[in-house]
Amino acid sequence: MILEPSFNGNLSTTDAVEFACGVEAFASPVFAEELNRFRKRGFSVRSFGTGTHVKLPGPAPDKPNVYDFKTTYDQMYNDLLRKDKELYTQNGILHMLDRNKRIKPRPERFQNCKDVFDLILTCEERVYDQVVEDLNSREQETCQPVHVINVDIQDNHEEATLGAFLICELCQCIQHTEDMENEIDELLQEFEEKSGRTFLHTVCFY
Repeated sequence: MILEPSFNGNLSTTDAVEFACGVEAFASPVFAEELNRFRKRGFSVRSFGTGTHVKLPGPAPDKPNVYDFKTTYDQMYNDLLRKDKELYTQNGILHMLDRNKRIKPRPERFQNCKDVFDLILTCEERVYDQVVEDLNSREQETCQPVHVINVDIQDNHEEATLGAFLICELCQCIQHTEDMENEIDELLQEFEEKSGRTFLHTVCFY
């Protein structure tokens, strides 16, 4: 989700969220639909991939459709429309791409983005590690903190729906904290106890 520069402790104006799960760049129509709920609730959301390519589900689990980050959503849409309109309509990929191209022309790779964020959320530990590694490898300039939080969410309908609501609730709670820097660890502990999920959290600096 991700997740527009700085919000001074208030997520109502900005939040940098990274949804990536399983594949190189997250490509679930279910999770994409839930991500859209964040926008409807007033959050400023940006999404990124962290791998070297964008992978969309193909005719079989071992046959994904692979694109580089220069490929536009419109090009992906037309390519899948040509390959198998019925399949990619049924699994929701064409709908997802049609919506995505109205938001931005193409996917974005996190490592190529130099914008400053306050909060980055990931949904897979591997992606979390890639984000933290990239941020820590950058030369520090402003020392502005960015909170990176991970909660593992499987890429299926039930998990994506529950996970999106969980993350949305977390963002709303962070939004209403008076002192995020001092309250966030306690808040994440409460969410762990309530959800039964493990949250990873670290602070990096720009």
